[in-house]
Amino acid sequence: MATVTLSDVQKSYGEHAPVIRRLSLDIARHEFCVFLGPSGCGKSTLLRIIAGLEDMSEGELRIDGRVMNEVPSAERGVAMVFQSYALFPHMTVFENIAFGLKLAKTPKDVIDRKVREAARVLQLETLLDRRPKALSGGQRQRVAIGRAIVREPGVFLFDEPLSNLDAALRGQTRIEIARLHQRFPNSSVVYVTHDQVEAMTLADKIVLLHAGADAERFGSIAQIGAPLTLYHHPKSRFVAGFIGSPRMNFVDAAVESIGAGSVTVKLAKSGETLVAHVEGERLQRGQPVTLGIRPEHLRMEGDGQSIQCVTALTERLGEHSYVHADHADGVLVAKAPGDATIGPGERLALHVPADACHLFDADGVALRRAAPEPARIAA
Repeated sequence: MATVTLSDVQKSYGEHAPVIRRLSLDIARHEFCVFLGPSGCGKSTLLRIIAGLEDMSEGELRIDGRVMNEVPSAERGVAMVFQSYALFPHMTVFENIAFGLKLAKTPKDVIDRKVREAARVLQLETLLDRRPKALSGGQRQRVAIGRAIVREPGVFLFDEPLSNLDAALRGQTRIEIARLHQRFPNSSVVYVTHDQVEAMTLADKIVLLHAGADAERFGSIAQIGAPLTLYHHPKSRFVAGFIGSPRMNFVDAAVESIGAGSVTVKLAKSGETLVAHVEGERLQRGQPVTLGIRPEHLRMEGDGQSIQCVTALTERLGEHSYVHADHADGVLVAKAPGDATIGPGERLALHVPADACHLFDADGVALRRAAPEPARIAA
């Protein structure tokens, strides 16, 4: 088993601003760590630094306690699965999986045993004599994973391995990767994706990276934690908006009053007031804030505080529906039962539980939640 430690890692290209900025991170033994973020945030660059395919400008990388800054990629005990399958078209599945072992001059009987065991795990046993052109996209990706498995690495590195697959294959292959992690308790996984569904379903720990116009935060860590920690307790508006699908609803507001464990806000355009169960010790009356609430926490029915909306459209997905409602302060999305009969133009009173509300200050920093968990609301 291997641990991965990055200390003050920075990566710059020439005189341009860093794409990785003073990043420090510990990845534990047998941990499934996902680098998540929008395109261009530096997550693939960070993965390539661990793999030894990119040099860092500053900082230190350790794998299992050993400094790896000057160690060649082949000697780091890692195996990488790329976004493109990178298979040799003239080789069979067996030969593609065995390629790295042959380069390492591994005995033939050991190669045969390892390749067939990897093929059994990945359900490729009947395909070993085929060439890549005769395989589906999902099968090709499994061959690429098999090539990594036979090396028995301390760390598996995955660079957006599902992005070239269709929706059905993505779901299937995601499950296979999760099972693969369980089958190899001696290996850690570092996985790059921009898809927060992949991150939420696979990760033990998510490392969400900043990107966008804020040059001072670009390439730095927005938040680290378990998937549900980032979901229920985001540290910033950026995290709250990136984690969750559909994204969190945001409404501009101002502080009306501050109580013990609660803050009352006045919505900017409608003038409606709502109570949020957050700690408001660092707020002042009249201070601008952003109210956030997830679609699944907006109730179609119930008691307590509510806001008035008009239905614009309804997305029907079978098990549940998403209602897009026009409000004076913008379009809000609410999750409703799949059989809900809500037509365009229908007036709605969307109920807003105080313990499901998030507040963010003018800098986008989240206020500490007063309640330990957001409300659990059945669709």
